This record gives sequence, C-alpha cells and structure tokens, in this order.
Amino acid sequence: MSKVIKNGTIVTADRSWKADVLFKHGKIIAIGPDLHGDHEFDATGCYVMPGGIDPHTHLEMPFMGTYSADDFESGTRAALAGGTTMVVDFCLPAPQQSLLEALQMWDNKTSKASCDYSFHMAITWWGKQVFDEMATVVDKGITSFKHFMAYKGALMVDDDEMYSSFQRCADLGALPLVHAENGDVVAALSQKLLAAGNNGPEGHAYSRPPEVEGEATNRAIMIADMAGVPLYVVHVSCEQAHEAIRRARQKGMRVFGEPLIQHLTLDESEYFDKDWDHAARRVMSPPFRNKLHQDSLWAGLQAGSLQVVATDHCAFTSSQKRNGVGDFTKIPNGTGGLEDRLPVLWTAGVNTGRLTMNEFVAVTSTNIAKILNMYPKKGAIVEGADADIVVWDPKRKKTITSKKQQSVID
Repeated sequence: MSKVIKNGTIVTADRSWKADVLFKHGKIIAIGPDLHGDHEFDATGCYVMPGGIDPHTHLEMPFMGTYSADDFESGTRAALAGGTTMVVDFCLPAPQQSLLEALQMWDNKTSKASCDYSFHMAITWWGKQVFDEMATVVDKGITSFKHFMAYKGALMVDDDEMYSSFQRCADLGALPLVHAENGDVVAALSQKLLAAGNNGPEGHAYSRPPEVEGEATNRAIMIADMAGVPLYVVHVSCEQAHEAIRRARQKGMRVFGEPLIQHLTLDESEYFDKDWDHAARRVMSPPFRNKLHQDSLWAGLQAGSLQVVATDHCAFTSSQKRNGVGDFTKIPNGTGGLEDRLPVLWTAGVNTGRLTMNEFVAVTSTNIAKILNMYPKKGAIVEGADADIVVWDPKRKKTITSKKQQSVID
C-alpha cells in the first residue's frame, strides 16, 4: 500500500524545494509534483525532512549500581515522539566479558524497540580475545568502537590499550569513538573536593573542569593520528576540546566532534540551584559549562568544525539520583533528551538564526548517516532511501513537561 506526503517543502542538508514524496513498503519510490498514492497526507505549510538520527543513547544501561530508566520500549517511543527515527546505542561489555556475548545481551533488550536502532561497541578491556572479536563485530555490521578515557576503575581504558584498539580499528576500517576526559585527574579532584566537604552536585562540575576534557581530547587525537585512523569525539562540551578538534582538522586530520543539545542550551548555573534534586538531575559527564563554551559549540556547528548534535540520553529518576546524597561521585551520571533534541535545537538554532534549516538537517541526521556509512539509506530524501520521514510544522508549539513525556523519568 503506497502513501504520499503532498504539498510540503522538502528540506535536506543540501537544498529545499516543493515536492511530494511517495513511499511504499518503507522505501521512498518517487519524489516530484502531483504524486498520488493509496493514502495521502497533506503537509501544506510544513517541512518534510529526513528523520533524526541520535548516535548517542544509553537505554537500559547498567551504570553506577543501577540501570538507566528508559529501556528500548520507552526510549524509542520517546525518540519517535520527537522526530528521531533511529538511535545508535552502546554495547558495554563487563570487564573480561566477550564482546560477542555482550552484543547478544544488548540485542536481547531491543525486542520492543519502535524505531530503527544500531550499536557502537565499547572497548572496556584489552586482550587477544578482544582483538580477535573486533573483526567479528565488524562482520556483524557494527563498525564503531567506543573508548572511555574517564570512569577510573570501571570503564576507563589506558593509553596503551586505546592505541592498540585504534590500530585494530585502522586495520578493520572501523571508527574509534572517545569519551574524552582525563580520568586520573577527575578521580584526584573528586577526592580533594570530598575531603574539603564539597559533596553536593556542584562538586561534580568542579571535578571535571574544561581542562580535563581539552587535554584528553588532544591526547586522543594524537593517538589516533599515530594509529592512522579517524576519530569521533563524543559529547564535546567546551572550547578547549573544540579547539583541539579545530586544530586537528586544519592540519588535515579526520576528526569529528559531537556536541549535545544539553550543552548547547543549559549552563553550569543548573548545579547551583538550591533544590538538590534539580541540580542532581542535571549531573552528567562532561558537566554543563558557562555560556562562553556554549558560544564555541554553536560556532563549531555553524563553521562545520563540529558535525553532529546528539543527546547522550542516559536518563535516571530522582530516586536513583538520590543515591548520591552526601557524595556527588555516587550520583548516576546522565540526563534525558531523546524526545526533545529536535524541537529544542530548532527553537534555539533555527528560530534564532544560528542555524539554517539545511544545517539543522545536517547536524541531526545527514552528517552522522555519512560518518557511520548509512547514507543515503538514512539521512536523505531520495528515491530508494528508507522512508524515515518527519513532517515538521514550524508554527506548532508545545510545553515540555514530565507528564507529557514518553520517557519514564520524572
């Protein structure tokens, strides 16, 4: 049964034009004027865009003694409610766990997913088994590997392990990702702050200053360059990290940067709210920065030195966050965002003139589709592409409240 979206304005990363879109069995089969199908949808006054792709989510993730609150049912439902039609989650093997065993565990979580999904594989330990299994993971279609430079004693990998993994990525044609924070310094600062009595949510921000992110970003870039492999830096939050990426790209290095919608719109004042729950709900890593860093991130999206806006959706309820009362290092790190990424970015980006509509499509869908080798099946409005389509009404308004959210967090 065919369906057609009529009378809308198609907006892609490259151009905008008036046309109808005809699709059948989940594929776009025609684009042009005066098309007809078995079911017709009138998109007068609306924009017809590729569905959003969020390349950074953590659904039902075991972390800090609990699990992130949204599973693949509620998380993907929230994604679709906000115009995101695909998520890329992270498979996190336990120490010494087989990558293939972990992948099966994560895949078992997806039976109730409502939208398309894929995975990045995390490298949480190193050995011959990991080296060998990385090839099998790539054969299964997962071609990106995440490395944590933070969370000492848990997920963090050392530089020699990261270099070995980067080299393996180069051999396999895979893309390494990094969470860039100096985990050793973060651990030392955290203990110093706690010893001085700074145990509230604001201590989390103090323990992770921009310098620890900038140093780790630069280090990861240099290691990737020595390994001869491109690099994708997740949740870029500050000028120091952005500057390292800019400098590398100016030298011809293939480095990609991903700011989050939270870092673009919320600042560090959130951590100093007198309501402990309010501040703790916003604890994530890296933490929110001041407005000068926000300006740097917006400039990067405008100039092309930063390419993707994601969410790092790793949501926890207030009761889960309260595990860290009296010790900020025990507050589960993570916030929501899947449902609101596109509307908030449109409001803060397109409506303010910071981004064009085409740039909006690029940073929410097309760029990451290209980086992860999904384009033009994803991230495009072209014949033969998946019919992952968003009809966007620029005049429609909504108020974000917990009661209206598809996400289970409060």
